[in-house]
Amino acid sequence: MTPVEVTVLTRKHSPLAVLALCWAAVFFDGFDVMVYGAGLPYMLDDTSFGLTAATAGTIGSWTTFGMLIGALGCGTLTDGIGRRPVLVGCVLAFSAGSGVCALAGSVGVFGAGRFLTGLGLGGLIPVCLAVVAEFTPAAKVPLATGIMMSAYHAGGMTATGVGLGLAPAYGWRWAFAAGVVPALIAVPLLLRYLPESPTVLAARSAGKNGTAGAGAEGARGERLRAVAALVAPGRRASTLLLWLASACGLMLVYGLSTWLPQLMRVSGYGLGSSVGFLMAVNAGGIVGMLLAGWVASRFGAVPVAGTWFVLTAASLLVLSMRMPVTVTYIVVTVTGIWLYSASTMVYAVAGGFYPAALRAPGLGWVAGVGRLGAVLSPWLGGYLFAHGHGRWGFFVFAGAGLLGAIAVFLSRAVRRDERDEEAANTASPATATA
Repeated sequence: MTPVEVTVLTRKHSPLAVLALCWAAVFFDGFDVMVYGAGLPYMLDDTSFGLTAATAGTIGSWTTFGMLIGALGCGTLTDGIGRRPVLVGCVLAFSAGSGVCALAGSVGVFGAGRFLTGLGLGGLIPVCLAVVAEFTPAAKVPLATGIMMSAYHAGGMTATGVGLGLAPAYGWRWAFAAGVVPALIAVPLLLRYLPESPTVLAARSAGKNGTAGAGAEGARGERLRAVAALVAPGRRASTLLLWLASACGLMLVYGLSTWLPQLMRVSGYGLGSSVGFLMAVNAGGIVGMLLAGWVASRFGAVPVAGTWFVLTAASLLVLSMRMPVTVTYIVVTVTGIWLYSASTMVYAVAGGFYPAALRAPGLGWVAGVGRLGAVLSPWLGGYLFAHGHGRWGFFVFAGAGLLGAIAVFLSRAVRRDERDEEAANTASPATATA
């Protein structure tokens, strides 16, 4: 398949239709991520099940570790079997995982279900981002990405509503049973209407012509060289700082997605209000996703990412104080504006730091290393609650926000120095000869 044929194929499919399908898939992704946090207070109150705060944190980390594996594995799978089959497989995996959780007779089986859920969740969003980017005109990709990611928070709000509606009356298992719905709705739609990636089709065409083998070997070599270039002298410091900022951002996202209701309970709020705060923070997340890109286009990604981290930290410190419920709902909603889009803005910073040849691997490693923060935070929250220090979670997560801000602002200063040094070395005949 020639580049012209790829372009024609891309234009045949409506970008809005592709965006709508990916929006639906990401909606269910957000639902299955957030349903754990929405159901957790009810699970901890269910003494017959035997879940402790420490084990709940460990299970949360199993989920995010599964997401790490899923994100890394699905990237490779898409090159071989295509984006649509991988996307469908991700939806089936996290739907099946939710079904296992709903039926689990022990904490161990429940944990295995959440790990399976994580495998599907981790692979879905990167694949959807790639699909939307391929079928959307380049100038509209940032807007399409923001719209698509708003689905994650819409799914989170729905998970909270389902938790509040089903768990008190029918038990927490029904909230997880609702997580099987994506397999019944999204999978048929994706199989029927989602086009395959033109890039994948072009690679298959090359394979039929006998040129895929050499191309695959060359691609692997290019990927290895690109990874080495990310941490080479002259780029190493800024890369490490971006990795740290990403880890802090995802520590906040997944730590609070898991533990926000419990944090609010230890602050003296009722069970219903505490779970409702998870809906409020996701409502803020929708606004934040749409707002951050617009503000960054005017003022730059670095000041927005750094400021958003600082505002997240400040909001968490405010939430550590007991306030009237109405005021708290407002503060939680505002916190969501900064919280979720801060980590997303780190990707925008990375996109501006790396040249075109390194942008894809650079973003991939920023996101991948950031998952370490996602793995750590649920366990850390569980540890604090298990040892009677639940309220410290506000200050620990606020500290992650401040550390993320420092890393972002330092990365710009360091990158500027690296570029100045690179320019000086390039201009020096002696250095060039050496």
